Amino acid sequence: MVKLNKIYTRTGDDGTTSLATGEKVPKFDARVEAYGSVDEANATIGVARLYVGADTVLDAILGRIQNDLFDLGADLATPERGKPVSWEALRILPNQVERLELEIDEMNATMAPLNSFVLPGGAPLSAYLHTSRTVTRRAERQVALLMQNEGETVSACVLHYLNRLSDLLFVAARRANANGAGDVKWVPGLTRA
Repeated sequence: MVKLNKIYTRTGDDGTTSLATGEKVPKFDARVEAYGSVDEANATIGVARLYVGADTVLDAILGRIQNDLFDLGADLATPERGKPVSWEALRILPNQVERLELEIDEMNATMAPLNSFVLPGGAPLSAYLHTSRTVTRRAERQVALLMQNEGETVSACVLHYLNRLSDLLFVAARRANANGAGDVKWVPGLTRA
């Protein structure tokens, strides 16, 4: 269990931070950017949960995802290269990705197929879930960029999880809009005239 006795340490005042391995890196390091965006996605999901209302199933899914995102951040904060750690590093597992896929399929089965792209909006919960989806997509892009850096290794499940999570958040946003009946649909060229 994590124990935090002191919230400020002053160790980052020089523009660096430490990874879980103890390695010091600049605060703008690609790995720090990636897990920082995961943290931001987690925070936006926390805001969305304020609007869940009586949908206890969706609230439970989102609550579990928030915990998963802390696991995912820990995965990213513990690179597989460099200084070895004296504990078993926390990694995202394939079953966590598969659970997202199952939940996507279960939610999507109750909705009419899409006949247009959907604009973020409708119910407040839907709009907040779309915000979470876009922040998750940014985190996904940053993880993909990190993976391109020479010498960097990231578990494939991290990228898979973020990709499925953005899909789940899209479907959850439709669920929040009366299972898609309240979706705000894109009308191509609507304002061109």
